[in-house]
Amino acid sequence: MPADLYEKTLRYEKLLAAALEKAIPSSIEASHMRAVANDYKNMADSYHKDGLHFLEQEDYVNALASFSYGHAWLDAGAKLGVFDVDDDVLFTI
Repeated sequence: MPADLYEKTLRYEKLLAAALEKAIPSSIEASHMRAVANDYKNMADSYHKDGLHFLEQEDYVNALASFSYGHAWLDAGAKLGVFDVDDDVLFTI
């Protein structure tokens, strides 16, 4: 049975929202890596906002893509070590 697009989109939005809450920059505030963490988090937040817009428009394909891209930015930051995360459900750590 194929995945339900609407359900999957809502699930990915919740995952991204939770990951945004847990992605805490791990580096010294004035460091280059803190700037990287902030850039990654800003990208993820922008994709989250885009996804919410697409969700309101009932454009579930683009909403799901936006939520997925946003989560990928946070996951990449976690893997790089610019976020201090310990949740192996929300992040690939």
